[in-house]
Amino acid sequence: MKIEPSQKMAIFEPAIFGSLKAAAEHKKETGVEIIDLSLGSPDLPPDEKVRQVLSEQSILESAYGYTLGGTRRFHEAVANYYKRRSDVTLNPDTEVLKTMGSQEGLVHLPFAFCNEGDIVLTTNPAYVAYEVGIKLAGAIPYEMPLLAENDFLPVLDAIPEEVAQKAKMLILNLPGNPVPAMPTTTFFEKVIAFAKQYNIIVLHDAAYSEFYFTGDKPFSFLSIPGAIEVGIEINSLSKSFSLAGARIAYMVGNAEIISIMKQFKSNLDYGTFEPIQEAAAMALDHAEEITAVLRKEFKERHQMLTAGLTEIGWSVTPSNGGMFVWAKFPFKMDDKEFAFEAIKQSGVVMVPGSIFGTEGAGYVRLALVREVEALRMAVERLAKIDIHTYISNV
Repeated sequence: MKIEPSQKMAIFEPAIFGSLKAAAEHKKETGVEIIDLSLGSPDLPPDEKVRQVLSEQSILESAYGYTLGGTRRFHEAVANYYKRRSDVTLNPDTEVLKTMGSQEGLVHLPFAFCNEGDIVLTTNPAYVAYEVGIKLAGAIPYEMPLLAENDFLPVLDAIPEEVAQKAKMLILNLPGNPVPAMPTTTFFEKVIAFAKQYNIIVLHDAAYSEFYFTGDKPFSFLSIPGAIEVGIEINSLSKSFSLAGARIAYMVGNAEIISIMKQFKSNLDYGTFEPIQEAAAMALDHAEEITAVLRKEFKERHQMLTAGLTEIGWSVTPSNGGMFVWAKFPFKMDDKEFAFEAIKQSGVVMVPGSIFGTEGAGYVRLALVREVEALRMAVERLAKIDIHTYISNV
């Protein structure tokens, strides 16, 4: 019997993470401790209150039925969280939608709104799941470069008129992955005006919104007047509350967009395990105290890694948030080759920037997922990498 994949399987190129892991395992066999900064999976455990709720709820006999969607408790917790943290008023019945992790929502959104040939505006570099969803929907990505001279924000005025006219959706991610650029009120105001002018749906991926190192609250796209008229925000409890394996997230915003997505999702899944929703609601209810601990730790990691890499001659993208460091290494070589050479020589695992788009060539992404001392050791090892061709001015 001959087994052949569908043509759409060509969209799913082999992920580099498996190859990075294999190289790291090979290095580990030599007795070297691996410092893995590749995956953005939080190393800090969920708060004890959250784990306790999950444990208590999971033992209940009544907890194992289909939930079909988000529970009332979870929807209200999301709405209350947005009101407290960002002063955004949401109707929990019509403007909140639970998803099974943010990636599920990100990949499925283009299916619900894009026709064959529609254009989706995205960034370069960008989180890889965006392009997968766009192409699976038969839409066409138009990449907006993120450049240092523009503070790594896309320039909407540079989008050709004919492209803007055909665009159906705009995807943004601030603070970003892999580039931890920060949002501003002025930029979001431009986004809203642009979306209204060309009738474009805006999706803001706010997965790292609680990773801010200045100010006193997360910055929501929906807090800007007019935002809820043009789009939605998607956020995950994976990063901010260390619930990555629980796979729970939500979309909030425009009621019509949420309604269409509810209809779409009702044909795909039967909801998330109720104890997970209860634990997530507990996390949202105590967001202030839980995320304060996270921010303190990640700010220290960010400052240490940024300063350390700069001291050894790397060019680090300035940022005041996010859970990644985006840096240009000072060697004249392909970034994929460098990532594997770095594992070979130092045991430090990083993600080559070019997997996120052509503008990422020459960069690597380092996740802040190890304690400060491990990051200090990583810098010391990276400083000893011996590559003959060195760029003095990066």
